[in-house]
Amino acid sequence: MSTAPQDSSVHRALGLSDDEYHQIYKLLERHPNHLELAMYSVMWSEHCSYKSSKIHLKRLPTEAPWVLVGPGENAGVIDVGDNIALAIRIESHNHPSAIEPYQGAATGVGGILRDIFTMGARPIAVMDPLRFGPLDDPRSRWIAEGVISGVSGYGNSVGVPTVGGEVVFDETYKGNPLVNVLAMGILPVERLVLGQASGVDNLAILLGASTGRDGIGGVSVLASAGFDENVDDADKRPSVQVGDPYEEKRLLEACLELLDEGLVTGIQDLGGAGITCATSETASRGGAGMDVDISAIHSREEGMEPFELMTSESQERMLAIVEPHNVDRVLEISRQWEVQASVIGRVTGTGQLTIRNGLEGETLANVRASTLHDDAPEYNRPLAPPPNLAERRSQDASQGPVDLQSDLIRLICDPSWVYSQYDHQLFLNTVVGPGADGTLLRLRDPKTGRETGRGIGLSTDGNHRWCHVDPRLGTTMVVAEAVMNIACVGATPLAVVNCLNFGNPEHSEVMWQLSEAVDGMAAACVAFDSPVVGGNVSLYNETNGHDIAPTPVVGVVGMHPNLKNRPPGMALSSGMALVLLGNDADLDTAMGGSRWAWEIGGCKDGRLPEFDLDQAVRTASFVASLVQEGHCRAVHDIGEGGIGVAVAEMAIAGRIGIRVFGYDDHVSMFNESGGRVLVGIGLSEIDEFLEKAESARIPARKIGESGGSVVQFGEAEPMPVASLETAARRQLRDALGRGTVNS
Repeated sequence: MSTAPQDSSVHRALGLSDDEYHQIYKLLERHPNHLELAMYSVMWSEHCSYKSSKIHLKRLPTEAPWVLVGPGENAGVIDVGDNIALAIRIESHNHPSAIEPYQGAATGVGGILRDIFTMGARPIAVMDPLRFGPLDDPRSRWIAEGVISGVSGYGNSVGVPTVGGEVVFDETYKGNPLVNVLAMGILPVERLVLGQASGVDNLAILLGASTGRDGIGGVSVLASAGFDENVDDADKRPSVQVGDPYEEKRLLEACLELLDEGLVTGIQDLGGAGITCATSETASRGGAGMDVDISAIHSREEGMEPFELMTSESQERMLAIVEPHNVDRVLEISRQWEVQASVIGRVTGTGQLTIRNGLEGETLANVRASTLHDDAPEYNRPLAPPPNLAERRSQDASQGPVDLQSDLIRLICDPSWVYSQYDHQLFLNTVVGPGADGTLLRLRDPKTGRETGRGIGLSTDGNHRWCHVDPRLGTTMVVAEAVMNIACVGATPLAVVNCLNFGNPEHSEVMWQLSEAVDGMAAACVAFDSPVVGGNVSLYNETNGHDIAPTPVVGVVGMHPNLKNRPPGMALSSGMALVLLGNDADLDTAMGGSRWAWEIGGCKDGRLPEFDLDQAVRTASFVASLVQEGHCRAVHDIGEGGIGVAVAEMAIAGRIGIRVFGYDDHVSMFNESGGRVLVGIGLSEIDEFLEKAESARIPARKIGESGGSVVQFGEAEPMPVASLETAARRQLRDALGRGTVNS
């Protein structure tokens, strides 16, 4: 029998290759019908199957004694003691946000929150690493305004604080923004529930919003192709989901009550690929099958076709697996929370996912559940470094026009216009919120609400410039930067989640970037003893054939053992000695990958500064202990913009001047050598502090003293703190938020 379909245009239109169609044929031993083909197309998409990346992701460290749930479930879960666990996850909603910025971002928040409470955890924090095209591009500004409003509108309404993130503007994201969202939740260990269907004759109950045509093929389609400026966004808008935060809040509370009463044996969020994903994944993970009654799905539109009902990505929906004797109580709790609930299926022992019109009615689709979930293609795509890599790395990134005052003003940017739109004090857990190096939250007992005295450190970080120059070392430095950020609030790392944003995987250079980034991340995670407990891969981030710069984003969660000493923050006060911890790099190569080189010098190549990962591990541990013990008066990680920007930010935060000894040329001032931290110490304590650092094998030296009203580097022209503050705060305020930006 021929394995070729009569009309190959159908599977190709759904994003399946001829080889993939042939693989489906072999699995089924027959041609799939239209519904089955639609189900395979969404489940075998890049977004759902990781078919181009999972061969590389296997190299990441994922295990540790404190890891309760690692990659493969809705969220990672770690044990933090006292019978308390944390669930954490990061996801992308890049392509939908480029088309419909508000809803794309809003539903990204909604989806990541469901990933958390499906594990039995109450979401307590959101972070939003965001990346847009340049500020001088009107469409990029329009996207940025919409995305920021979407994060704010959904997060504030559903009642989960947005406690930190990033905002980056760069030409590489013009037309293809990156909207990554992290969420974290807390749960008693015994409430942990997995997304598995088990127990023959248990029932599958669909909870939440009605199913509609919004989001059909949504992220599973949009995330598997780049953008073409010749295609009207209106043609893609039906694939963007529409969110309702108030429905989400009711669904959240209903699900947590169901879990508290032990009424469900498994539960799964309906995200990418909708009901197809939830039914096939729960059945496959549980080693079971499932019969689904498509006529029982509560929908809000007339005449929906079976493939529409099965692949719609309408938001605010969950699938619960319930023993028959608990169904009435599940439906009662759902009514109390005004959440729709429909019994749409039952667990079987056949291993088959069977879609029927009525549980005893006509069979519309019949496939083995594991073939949708576990048997997706796994590609070892060709990878190769760019052919001109040696030439690129030979470039001198330190050349260009230099005006230290003008350059510093251009490089400082206060993101408060963004995070001021977010409620970051919900639950009153936030000890250190947006605008600091890292976030610090109180750890409360999820049963009693009582404070444990400990704190949770969180940070999200990425750096496309570093990773463009050297994706392996750049990613190692990104992980180290995230760890250093939580060290500055007194936390030591426990686990990492990642969002790997790359271009077209069919380009060998992109796959080389991804492979290198994975290895760089693995090395850092091993060094910091922080396994990767989950993540997301977003590919096909390209516009008109131009790939974005590689942008792996990491979230790090850590623990502060005792909150008796509040972290000092970055603000300088008068009479401080400023101490640099960590080594400066060889200044001959130090400018590669720096913001100065990209935005002012005009060089995107060169080499990254040398980076000592072992030294960074020691420095992060030392800084965390300083903060925990109250042994410093100010602390700030040195990241983008180098010492120049870090010193300016500390001066602005304290509204006090500082004289820096040296660092009065653009290379020493703006290079981004990794693993460095600035610490403010009382002048009378400096000798004791330097001895303490030396005994811990931490390079340390005094580089400045605070006081006055100007910032001065060596013999360079002094800059008034007030002028720097005005420049930092006006950039986003002047560019965004006036309601006059048109697409």
